Amino acid sequence: MKIYDIAVIGAGPAGAMAAIRAAQLGKRVILIERNDAIGRKLLLTGKGRCNITNSAPLDTFVEKFGRQGNFLRSAFFKFFNEDLTAFFRAKGLEMKTERQGRVFPVTDDSRAIVKVLDEYLSGAGVEMRYNSRVKKLHKREDLFRIELESGSEVEAARVIMATGGSSYKATGSAGDGFHIAEHLGHTIAKLKPGLVPLKTEEHWVKGLQGLALENIRLTFECGRKKIVSDIGELMFTHFGVSGPLVLDLSGDIVDLLEQHDKVGLLIDLKPGLTAEQLDRRLLNEFKDSGTKSVKNIFKALLPLRLIDAVIEMAGVDHSKRGSQISQEERRRLVRALKGLRLTVTGALALEEAMVTGGGVSARQIDPRTMESKVVPGLYFAGEVIEGCAASGGYNLQQAFSTGHLAGESAAHA
Repeated sequence: MKIYDIAVIGAGPAGAMAAIRAAQLGKRVILIERNDAIGRKLLLTGKGRCNITNSAPLDTFVEKFGRQGNFLRSAFFKFFNEDLTAFFRAKGLEMKTERQGRVFPVTDDSRAIVKVLDEYLSGAGVEMRYNSRVKKLHKREDLFRIELESGSEVEAARVIMATGGSSYKATGSAGDGFHIAEHLGHTIAKLKPGLVPLKTEEHWVKGLQGLALENIRLTFECGRKKIVSDIGELMFTHFGVSGPLVLDLSGDIVDLLEQHDKVGLLIDLKPGLTAEQLDRRLLNEFKDSGTKSVKNIFKALLPLRLIDAVIEMAGVDHSKRGSQISQEERRRLVRALKGLRLTVTGALALEEAMVTGGGVSARQIDPRTMESKVVPGLYFAGEVIEGCAASGGYNLQQAFSTGHLAGESAAHA
């Protein structure tokens, strides 16, 4: 049986990068993928545009990953955002930076990213094994034996696990790596959804399905705890809320929901105005358009589909004319505009999340090499490692950075 220097399990961004780097350093590498092509989940990221990284400095990346940030510092230092964009530019694919530092290929097409990775894999001489799901992984002395569901086996001196998380199971992220790692003696930090839409109690939300709100701010409340978002975007769904602001804070909300049945959500529809400024604006609007109904006056303030919800929450008759609105009613309208209230009751399942929180304990991985402290010769890369960040390209950069470090470390071992 042919013995490889390195076997990489999983051909997502982390696995592809690990295989490329190891092969570039002259090693015999096999990349094992359960799908029939690489980067299945990668094709879906950034709504198909592929937000591969962010232009933020390294310290910001570390901060975005919270408690796991310092663990990733070495990987980011070794291969960071400028290195990644240069990696793709070398194959003729230019990048562009959009708001909030998000970096996309100029093609706005994730298939361009996958195409470049394919070119690198082919050029580096990586052997590909598609439609191959790993059943078991054994180590005997200095050699790993990988059993595939097909009944065949692969032997390698070192193995890199880049099997992804448990989100988006249709793309092949079925959590296989967690089971294999646990069987080999690793601790798996509790799995939970990250970057996941939230469910709400209110029935009227369903009628707003598909409505996107821009330039709003969210405040989540639970007891004395408050979590306040930046200004950004939200989208209503048939079950609740989604969009960048919701997804970025969803990990914290999932944590709160483990201890509480419900979490309050206030949507500030006019964060650029104080309550006093908004009250004066409404007063002027009602004076200038006194013969119009409140609903018609609000067309200049809100998306049409949202008006009824705000007016009803304020307890105001939407057919009332502007000149008939009392001072107390106006103040109730201001409160509704500055805090449209919803009740969060849960999150979608882990399988529906964009990324997986939890994973192989970072304490059992050497941050300088990505090698396991439990099983020498075994390395980890990408989402299989515990921890995730907000949206914006941070998680994909983590995959590419840890993959690069794992591939290089395994090759030099």
